[in-house]
Amino acid sequence: MSVSEQPPDAEATRIAAGYAFDGPALELGALLWDGVCHPDARIRVPLPVLNRHGLVAGATGTGKTKTLQLIAEQLSANGVPVFLADIKGDVSGISAPGRDGERVRERAGQVGQEWRGRGFPCEFYGLGGTGPGVPVRATVTGFGPVLLSKVLRLNPTQEQSLGLIFHYADAKGLELVDLKDLRAVVAFLVSDTGKAELKGIGGLSTATAGVILRSITAFEQQGAGDFFGEPEFDTAELLRTAEDGRGIVSVLELPAVQDKPQLFSTFLMWMLADLFGDLPEVGDLEKPKLVFFFDEAHLLFSGASKTFLESITQTVRLIRSKGVGVFFVTQTPKDVPADVLAQLGNRVQHALRAFTPEDAKALKATVRTFPKSPYDLEEVLTGLGTGEAVVTVLSEEGAPTPVAATRLRAPESLMGPIDAAALDAAVKGSPLYGRYAEAVDRESAYEKLTAEQRAAEETALRAAREKETEKETALRAAREKEGAARAPAPGDREEEPSLVEQVVGSGIFTSLARSVGTQLGREITRSLFGTARRRR
Repeated sequence: MSVSEQPPDAEATRIAAGYAFDGPALELGALLWDGVCHPDARIRVPLPVLNRHGLVAGATGTGKTKTLQLIAEQLSANGVPVFLADIKGDVSGISAPGRDGERVRERAGQVGQEWRGRGFPCEFYGLGGTGPGVPVRATVTGFGPVLLSKVLRLNPTQEQSLGLIFHYADAKGLELVDLKDLRAVVAFLVSDTGKAELKGIGGLSTATAGVILRSITAFEQQGAGDFFGEPEFDTAELLRTAEDGRGIVSVLELPAVQDKPQLFSTFLMWMLADLFGDLPEVGDLEKPKLVFFFDEAHLLFSGASKTFLESITQTVRLIRSKGVGVFFVTQTPKDVPADVLAQLGNRVQHALRAFTPEDAKALKATVRTFPKSPYDLEEVLTGLGTGEAVVTVLSEEGAPTPVAATRLRAPESLMGPIDAAALDAAVKGSPLYGRYAEAVDRESAYEKLTAEQRAAEETALRAAREKETEKETALRAAREKEGAARAPAPGDREEEPSLVEQVVGSGIFTSLARSVGTQLGREITRSLFGTARRRR
């Protein structure tokens, strides 16, 4: 598409007028109309409406990541903290100035942008210390049963049982810090000792407990155990600004866990839910407290239970009033449930492909999610180039703006990753590194239950030994009484004992009988209490 210095026609003028806001706004790009880019027709989004959530969608390779970068750096410049998930490892460049070049200058000229390379204040995080970044961990208690059920892929019945397990642990003061704590509580509740604990509130079947334990084991074998533990990450760290007033861009580095999509998508939801729980109600602000970009959003919703979807919908609906905006990033709007999609007032839709009947169906569904437009959106969406998108946002009054095909601006930061040494230096130079780098394993449910089990075993063994001693004492007293009764009267002739009596009455026989009795008693005790037999 060419660039025009001529005034656009009436329809294009009407569209451009819908983006002429009075207050502070982010610059997205310039209007595309009838195959021509109009640099004076600026497409913008008001800063105050960014807590009304949004969607960035489009096929792979159409420029979604660069759009995130463009929006994030402008939010930072306006003093708004940002959270980004770096799935492919190419967002770290937001911390470094972009490189000038012919393509950048060409794009800037097309959209009327005064481009200058600059970096933005960043904090880099990594899940559980996997890969580069300040480690982000969650406790199992903090993560909660609904999110954990999603990541363990439990069915609704198993999810309810897991909720019951969490309820019991909370009531009994058994801290679920890491996965071994959860495993210990599950095992206890189906043991002979713990089985009665849940009897009054539904109980836990051995079969369900087995599924949960196997799921936890498989989860750990994928290396996920490191993501749970302490110190638990305080999501308030995401709300910080730099000394110069710019918002800090928090980048969660995820390339090392790309093969665990359910894990990182669920962890992103945990961070959002944790913010929701901690932040006060503030209503509409002049600018958001935080804008949270939820990348690969389709992974979050895939296979989600009804309870999980209800929780997401409620969080998205209500977190707006706490000053947090959420942008979901995915390939097509159909990846996002309708109840969630209805909450997303700002839309940046990159190109879609229609190579298959399924693609064509998705294209038609996407077109239906936009307001009525003079564009032939099916044609426009399949013809957009890289770095171009169809945009509609909320105006300052909260009404949808006209649909605008847009050529987007070029990010001013580096469009690519910074080198590994620079990233490592940034991580270790962070004031948060000392706070979160080293994992802590304090006393929690596993240690408490292990100690209780050991104490119970010792008590049972001591009781068994005392009972054995009492039996021996009673037997000795009976023998002494019987011997006294059989003693001959004075003057009576004492009969010679038979050979059998001599043997039975001998000290050797008594000692042997006592030894056999003790051995049998201890074998039975060990059998009853489940301990291993010991060879003598």
